[in-house]
Amino acid sequence: MAQGGPAVAQKSGESLLYLTDEQLRKGIEAMFFAYRGFTADPDRILEEHGYGRAHHRAIHFIHRAPGTTVNNLLAILGVTKQSLNRVLRALVEDGLVEARVGQRDKRERHLYLTEAGEALEQKLSDAQRERMRAAYRAAGPAAVAGFRQVLEAMMDPEMRRHFNRLTER
Repeated sequence: MAQGGPAVAQKSGESLLYLTDEQLRKGIEAMFFAYRGFTADPDRILEEHGYGRAHHRAIHFIHRAPGTTVNNLLAILGVTKQSLNRVLRALVEDGLVEARVGQRDKRERHLYLTEAGEALEQKLSDAQRERMRAAYRAAGPAAVAGFRQVLEAMMDPEMRRHFNRLTER
């Protein structure tokens, strides 16, 4: 066991952290409540426009990868084509997203935020960055690095690939 910290055991040369079911339950509940806080400010902004979280996610990922295709966005969001089309139709009609026909493949649609879309994205992300910045400051640098490691370890391999592509930009 490690001294002065969580119980750590050596097994097959690996350092394993053992948590009780109660500790894991508390972590799961903390994640639920944190997510609620993390989405609360953007939800209020989105509500003013008649949008929901699906719109927010689409705006976020189009901003992060301008020119992304509809198929790529489908893979990242993990929603049905019908659901994404409904979201994109609203964003295009409201002048927040522009869909351009692909240069190489005319069947592809490449997505870009318009100036109005960029402004809404900025407002949404500012609210979330403010909350994250305050939480990171309160937790400290070691906790920030550990939190990111935990989140990345929870991702499915395909989602981790999407995440890594976005963070490499």
